[in-house]
Amino acid sequence: MKGGMQRWSLTLPRLADHAAAWHGEEQIVTRNDDGSITRTNWAAVRDRAQRLAAALTDLGVGRGDRVATLAWNGARHLEAWFAITGAGAITHTINPRLYLKDIAYICDHAGSRILFIDPQFVPLVEEIAADLPQIEHIVILGPRSSIPEGRSDLLSHDELVDGYDPIGWAEIDEEDGAALCYTSGTTGRPKGVLYSHRSNFLHAYAAASPDGFDISSRTTILPIVPMYHANAWGLPYVAAAVGAKLVFNGASFDPAVLLDLIRSEEVILAGAVPTLWRTMLDIAERDGKGFGKLEEALCGGAAAPSALIEAYERDHAIRFTHAWGMTELSPIGTVGRPTAAVLRLPAEEQQRIKRKQGRPLAGIELKLRDGQGAEVPHDGESPGNLLVRGVWVVKRYFGADQDATDSEGWFDTGDIATLDRHGYMQIVDRAKDVIKSGGEWISSVALEDAALRLNGIADAAAIGVPHPRWDERPMLIVVLRQGVRLSATEITAHLSGHMAKWWLPDEIRYVDSIPRTATGKIDKIALRRAFAGLEPAA
Repeated sequence: MKGGMQRWSLTLPRLADHAAAWHGEEQIVTRNDDGSITRTNWAAVRDRAQRLAAALTDLGVGRGDRVATLAWNGARHLEAWFAITGAGAITHTINPRLYLKDIAYICDHAGSRILFIDPQFVPLVEEIAADLPQIEHIVILGPRSSIPEGRSDLLSHDELVDGYDPIGWAEIDEEDGAALCYTSGTTGRPKGVLYSHRSNFLHAYAAASPDGFDISSRTTILPIVPMYHANAWGLPYVAAAVGAKLVFNGASFDPAVLLDLIRSEEVILAGAVPTLWRTMLDIAERDGKGFGKLEEALCGGAAAPSALIEAYERDHAIRFTHAWGMTELSPIGTVGRPTAAVLRLPAEEQQRIKRKQGRPLAGIELKLRDGQGAEVPHDGESPGNLLVRGVWVVKRYFGADQDATDSEGWFDTGDIATLDRHGYMQIVDRAKDVIKSGGEWISSVALEDAALRLNGIADAAAIGVPHPRWDERPMLIVVLRQGVRLSATEITAHLSGHMAKWWLPDEIRYVDSIPRTATGKIDKIALRRAFAGLEPAA
């Protein structure tokens, strides 16, 4: 027998409707490139999003179409998010920090028909225009005055909004695609993950819960993490679900600017990578002004060192909370909230658990398997391949012809982790040796491949080495062909033609040979011992 409750489709525009109806005056704040502040609110964002949805419909956008955004965090970007999904289309966010060829590939692979961009990205898009044959219109996220002179082919976001009346949302089903995010391409070409309305809606509710990010209508949120990075950890949707105040930092990731926003806008919760939290702490301790009303430092992208956690909690009374996830998980998988049992433990044991990545939210299941497929005990010591399944976990990559999960629905994250008796997960290593720099991933495989394209390099290996600011930076280790002389400058110049600038190695070392395992693979444990002073993970 079926239940007797109403069928109320879980769609993202309903979150905007809720925020506008019951928290309409709550502010959405954007820092502009010139340092000025623009203020709007949930009622205005929802109204403008409905107008923009009408404009998109008039441009021929329909159910299931992909509409891309290449933009920083801001109110107009948020309006575009809700307008695109409200028109029945799919919001396809693109990371502007990727290598240009990857940006073009992602846009073309997604089949996006319209591209929303911040004004500063006009030169970037011009450079790859020939590789974007499916793009029919480019919309500048700004007024007509923000469009370069003579570019009558570009549309203005504000003109589209002002030119239409709000006519409501399109008919949408909760299982329809809502948002398309691509992986960083650390193990090959970037892969698309198509979130449904239902999965993002439930993800928002779980993330808002006390064991998630603990967000309510009383929370002022600064999602420093970019909106193109797995939907800014879902924080804009969480804010809409509870009607919270949102603060956007625009294009600036200057720690001093971010700290000023935290203080001036009375931010309660902010989400960032350890690098930024470390630098903001240094500034706050130098000027002695603290963090204003900040109550929680949400940290993801990499594990934060114990000293950093302790400094926030001991010296500033700010909760420092680890979270872990990935694009394939929409992205939240675990959050490091203490349970009642953990709070009864000695302080030293609590701090040890706080360094872990946390426990799964309701809607997520975790499991560890060893190399033979057997389950690994939850003893906090035994490492295994981390598998996940759940409400907002990928089943099949966009455009793929087979599932990314096994026969039981488990997705292999590619991480090596442990699980303890309290249910806390800790990442031990990345199976594919991805280098994490400032919370972003750099592919060691891609670095090696690019190096080997240079005539004169016989062998190459890339590893991550500790860095005081960026957590890790890449080091390239090369073997030159006999009789060949290549300077580090020449090698770097070659690599510059194959990848983004921030992927380039900080250091290049020359060796006679690169150690390999019994199966012929590069022995990166040996390389880390030799060059980075790192011991292999237990």
